[in-house]
Amino acid sequence: MASVASWDAARFLDVGCGTGFHLPGWAGRAATVVGVEPHRDLVALARRRTRRMRNVSVEVGTAQALPVADSSIDVMQARWAYFFGPGCEPGLGELDRVMARGGTAFVVDNDASRSTFGGWFRRGCPEIDPDVVERFWSVRGWTRMPVEMGWSFERRADLESVVRIEFAPDLADAILAEHEGTSVDYAVNVWWRRF
Repeated sequence: MASVASWDAARFLDVGCGTGFHLPGWAGRAATVVGVEPHRDLVALARRRTRRMRNVSVEVGTAQALPVADSSIDVMQARWAYFFGPGCEPGLGELDRVMARGGTAFVVDNDASRSTFGGWFRRGCPEIDPDVVERFWSVRGWTRMPVEMGWSFERRADLESVVRIEFAPDLADAILAEHEGTSVDYAVNVWWRRF
């Protein structure tokens, strides 16, 4: 993200901030950070995590109805939250409203077209066509930045626990029976657009 747009002294929005894990990292450089999360129990955890950070607020809200003012955001990121391609048009409309002129929005999502994890993702979500997702973002003026990453665990039991969180029980069993070791290559797309 930093190679595309700086969030130094920016008004930063984290859509789908969950427990607020990433909020302190954004707050270290941004002027203000707003985390938005629809689940009240996660909002409570995020508020607790950031309670001593004067430049962070966490609000209950959704991508379709962001609790921030018009043209008030310089940098937005949504990581594995809401913006999964077709169907997220209401949230994109909200971005049009809240993003300041010259601001940059980022959407981080799985790339189901490549990597071991991408293959697992296609098996778990066969209704998601990677070509349809790419066309969706491209025709709306978003740029794709492919990123290679991975999971690496010290213990096989840790890998198994995460796979069981990510996938339905039968698919998790099949994946774990086929996959050896404690590492998995993982590809994501960072989609971005300037407003």
